Amino acid sequence: MEQVQTLPTILLVEDDQLIQSIVEEALTEGGFEVSIFASGEEAVAALNHKTFRAVVSDIHLSGKMEGWDVARVAREIDPVLPIIYMTGKAAEEWSSKGVPNSVLLTKPFAPAQLVTAVSQLLNAGTPTGNAP
Repeated sequence: MEQVQTLPTILLVEDDQLIQSIVEEALTEGGFEVSIFASGEEAVAALNHKTFRAVVSDIHLSGKMEGWDVARVAREIDPVLPIIYMTGKAAEEWSSKGVPNSVLLTKPFAPAQLVTAVSQLLNAGTPTGNAP
């Protein structure tokens, strides 16, 4: 019996539909499946019911949760889950609010930068030392 290979699924949390579509297209073309959520609350609910290979999240979201919160919950579920933050305004908060071994992309960024960041984190596997 032939085994069907499934694409790695990335959880995308972004409330801006234009950015959602740009990021989804980039990740899909990069060989990933994408599950999109507009709020942190929806994303956390999904994290509790499905396994994802990485989380890509905007920082400022509609609803009460921010991207920082989504990442913390995701890491409670899977301590080595790759996290990529996207932001236009919150980059200076990354060192205090971001989870360890995460990546922050400042908007605007090239879609290829995101695909590269996701791929590098997935290929890195379990961190074995200090973050650079």
